[in-house]
Amino acid sequence: MPSPARALALRVLRDVERGPGTLADRLAHGDVATLEPRERAFLHELLLGTLRRRGAIDHALAPLLDRPLAQVGAEVRAVLRLGAHQILHLRVPARAAVHEAVAMARAVAPRATGFVNAVLRRLAREGAPDEPDPAREPLAWLTSAGSLPDWLARRWLSRLGAEAAVARARAALEEPPAVFRLNPRRPDALARVLAAGLEPRPAPRAPGAWIATAGHPASLHAEGLLYLQDEAAQQVAALACGPGLTLDACAAPGGKTLLIADKLAELRQAGLVVAAEASARRLATMVRLVHRWGAHEVRIVHADGERPPFGASRFERMLLDAPCSGLGTLARHPDLRWRVTEADLAAHAARQRRLLDALAPLTRPGGQLVYATCSSEAEENRDVVRGFLADRGGFVEEPLPRDASNLATGDEGFFAAILRRVH
Repeated sequence: MPSPARALALRVLRDVERGPGTLADRLAHGDVATLEPRERAFLHELLLGTLRRRGAIDHALAPLLDRPLAQVGAEVRAVLRLGAHQILHLRVPARAAVHEAVAMARAVAPRATGFVNAVLRRLAREGAPDEPDPAREPLAWLTSAGSLPDWLARRWLSRLGAEAAVARARAALEEPPAVFRLNPRRPDALARVLAAGLEPRPAPRAPGAWIATAGHPASLHAEGLLYLQDEAAQQVAALACGPGLTLDACAAPGGKTLLIADKLAELRQAGLVVAAEASARRLATMVRLVHRWGAHEVRIVHADGERPPFGASRFERMLLDAPCSGLGTLARHPDLRWRVTEADLAAHAARQRRLLDALAPLTRPGGQLVYATCSSEAEENRDVVRGFLADRGGFVEEPLPRDASNLATGDEGFFAAILRRVH
């Protein structure tokens, strides 16, 4: 029998490949929570690493196979990838990695155990082939060592040039740090963080953000002492902070809603944050989060942003953190590399424009609408804003604050624009 973490890793990997849920959705299931903490940490390491470096893993497996990897059965392909990741990238003894992979194969594809054993033993013996030279063969490097799907590699090469495309791909291979902010309603929050040994240091771009330099703050997140949230996401939410009535139009999972509410509380400003979400499942999760956080300034509404049930000219400010491809978050969500297609970009852009058109009338004259995505691609960012402003009167774009200028292009993964209603 394979170890519990490996057996579950195989199931999760196959579930994610079959869709429709994301890796984050699947990791929220009860079978993950029942693992012992050490096994659960290893599960995350297995899954995130296998998905993040799948291109390099496939490049290493290809010479060892008698047919293209795509022609290997899905269950066996997942076993090979999980085993190869342990051999190539983790501090797992090769003999143990092969033994556990054979046990996984025996459970799902008994006839393939000899094949899995032979391929992984040879990989352990011979190692991975040399990487393509990124300067001479940038496309080959991007689709192997850079672990990008072919369409995205070609896209970045064309738009960014070889050097910048390789640099972006390298950055997306790095495991991002755990960034969080404290619950201002919990005076013991920082003391608890220090006692937990997280060794926090201030994050450079977002006031109030911390980087955990040791350990992982997941348990304190679950207690409502802190919220795990990337710096750029905190920067985006800060753009929509202020007194009065604010709408977070696509609010789940709720972190930006909490930050806006926290600013109201910290500055003793009169205001209310209406958090709207179309998904009933995500809405229920957000209700529990807001209750745990103690954010009394928040009102949660089950509503679709394309058909908002609010009166016109109602809100002083609005945040539309629009559903998008998520291609700016590949380091944090590596499954998106293999889920998103180029055709998805146009579909997302069309929906983003529908949301903008539906929500714009809800902004009061003089109020602001903050449009944001976690995408690096212009179709979902600058092109959407440009088309909205060209087609619809009454709004102008304002410059971002200097400390949020990194959000202007989306090149660092997050994009934001401030649209002011002038009449």
